[in-house]
Amino acid sequence: MLDVVFGQASDAGRVRPHNEDAAAAFIPRSGHEARSRGWMFAVADGVGGVDLGEVASAKAVETVVDGFAHSPEGTSLASLLPRLIQNANAAIHDEGLQPDRRGRHMATTVVSCALRHDLAFVAHVGDSRCYQVRDGAANLLTRDHTWVSEQRKLGLLTETAAERSENRHVLTRSLGPDLFVTVETGSVSLKRGDVLVLCTDGLYGAMYPEDIARIASQNKDAATIAQELVSYAVEVDGADNATAQVIQIRATEPMGQYRGRLYPLPLP
Repeated sequence: MLDVVFGQASDAGRVRPHNEDAAAAFIPRSGHEARSRGWMFAVADGVGGVDLGEVASAKAVETVVDGFAHSPEGTSLASLLPRLIQNANAAIHDEGLQPDRRGRHMATTVVSCALRHDLAFVAHVGDSRCYQVRDGAANLLTRDHTWVSEQRKLGLLTETAAERSENRHVLTRSLGPDLFVTVETGSVSLKRGDVLVLCTDGLYGAMYPEDIARIASQNKDAATIAQELVSYAVEVDGADNATAQVIQIRATEPMGQYRGRLYPLPLP
């Protein structure tokens, strides 16, 4: 059976007056629920400079995790995650239209990760990230939805120019501003010893991927590693809120399929 150890940490940093990041998780209550529903994690970063960013990020993670908890057992994670994020987008959009908000705007990024058996499914909007740390290296599983990222993809900006650009934090997608949003999804296989790190830009922007891999590869519990990642980001930079969720994979359950039914494969 999939065996997961989880920890998270967050810090407002040394500049921002309050923390607009949010994080939440669904932890299965039994072995049956771990197999039929799985684990689910989410991190969101309320858009800085936009009214009620902290409300948007909190609603994002609450909506996706609550929706996951109440989804039918055995639901395809590949189709469930983008649907949950669309629901979160609609909830944030509708919240911003409430009379008591007086036209104040709400927007947030979100990255979510759901695990079942030996697979991780990742869905995201914005520039919060998910890394897979394996064999001492951090592999980025998401693609930033920013103006700079789009320009690099088109070959119009070099990596150096992108890093120095004043527009490097300008988002091309976020939850809240529009009724519908395009959600990017993907999946990756898991093996014993992998570590997944979900984080906001206040964390990864303060360190290299090698730093994330080095800290996440330590023989320490997930909560300690999450706190060390956040503390390092605040110490090095601290100009933004920093949040990390750390998911350690202790064991997986490889599955095969025959006539539409899953069955356990023998461990190698």
